Amino acid sequence: MRIIPAIDLIEGKCVRLSKGDYATKKVYNENPLEVAREFEAHGIHYLHLVDLDGAKSKHIVNHRILEKIATNTKLKIDFGGGLKTDDDLRIAFESGADQITGGSIAVKDKETFLVWLRKYGPAKIILGADAMNEKIAISGWQEASKEDLLPFIPDYQKEGIEYVICTDISKDGMLGGPSLALYKKIRAQSSPKLKLIASGGISHIDELPLLAEIGCEGTIIGKAIYENHITLKQIENYILQS
Repeated sequence: MRIIPAIDLIEGKCVRLSKGDYATKKVYNENPLEVAREFEAHGIHYLHLVDLDGAKSKHIVNHRILEKIATNTKLKIDFGGGLKTDDDLRIAFESGADQITGGSIAVKDKETFLVWLRKYGPAKIILGADAMNEKIAISGWQEASKEDLLPFIPDYQKEGIEYVICTDISKDGMLGGPSLALYKKIRAQSSPKLKLIASGGISHIDELPLLAEIGCEGTIIGKAIYENHITLKQIENYILQS
């Protein structure tokens, strides 16, 4: 199972929110590149980079930070937040993103999202399926949709999606443990080929084997790292032993 630390960006700074609420913003580092380099120094190969300004503004904002991290590390970066147009996508890939995550657009403009999937291929396009009470949330989690998480994911698998990041918003930033039951449900109702990436609530290193056992292809860890619930040394050891 891949370990994917998260850097969330507001005004170019590394921040974390609780349950997606911008009012709970806490700045952890004003230099995201410094954070990314520290991840890399501990044997980490992947990074989940979220443009929270972009999510709120509905267009890419922090692409310069993406470019800086991509050109100064070897991390494979998946980038999301505010990607709404072909131009947003072009900028993200030209700035160094290995993959992009589309959430709101997959709900509001399925046709465009499917065009991206066919143009760039399923290895490059991740479906962002973030949910509250198993209903998809969009626009930086500021807006609820009428889409049910299931069958939202299986329906997109039929269109060719392979990678899905699923965040249980009620767990995000709360350090209360991941939604194991939810991920089991997704696995049971999706194709075995689904590369499911768990996100939200990770609080302890012992939770990682549980997610791997369910069949998660990766897990995103954010606040647990910044609040020292999981150390980078522990992650390094986990990667070496996997």
